[in-house]
Amino acid sequence: MSRRPAGAGHSEASGGTDGAVAGDRVLTLPNLISFVRLLGVPLFLYLLLVPHADVAAVVVLAIGGTTDWVDGWVARRLRQVSRLGELLDPLADRLYILATLIAFTVRDVVPWQFTAALLARELLLLGSLAVLRRYGYGPPPVHYVGKTATFLLLAAFPTLLLATAVSGAATVAGAIGWGLAWWGLVLYWVAGAMYVIQAVRLVRAARGGGAPA
Repeated sequence: MSRRPAGAGHSEASGGTDGAVAGDRVLTLPNLISFVRLLGVPLFLYLLLVPHADVAAVVVLAIGGTTDWVDGWVARRLRQVSRLGELLDPLADRLYILATLIAFTVRDVVPWQFTAALLARELLLLGSLAVLRRYGYGPPPVHYVGKTATFLLLAAFPTLLLATAVSGAATVAGAIGWGLAWWGLVLYWVAGAMYVIQAVRLVRAARGGGAPA
């Protein structure tokens, strides 16, 4: 991984661009999809916390999670990769995860220990990114483990909410949801550890004046 200006890379939640060069366009179809996904975050919070419309909240969350890959796929397909899109896509993923965790903890859908474990990993990654930025590096490139963890979590959350909202589906949906959630949590931390190790290697190479691997 070579040194590059901070902010030039992708986070693990992004779909990646397969080597496509990011442009400066703003009004693109992929960016529009990402904006719509972002609007789904406050809508989900409102539905879940104010009127307790759990079924509608499940639909919003499921759409937000299942369209995680759509904006990246469209960007590559239409050759509309943009720097704004590289920021919006992982931002939407993280906001969905964080908003869901907070709302689920308030509604007792997930225990606070699960929420704390995911938030601790986010703090670890933020610290690593801050150190990399100090040495002139952007975020680490997309890794399959991190993308898989994000997919599992975004699939687990609507399933867990479904188990709470529909009593007849509680047993099956609960088992599937927690299976996805725990695997997602484990892979989330595995990906975090991989990024920390990569950050340590880059910092050591920068301090030693050598080219990082």
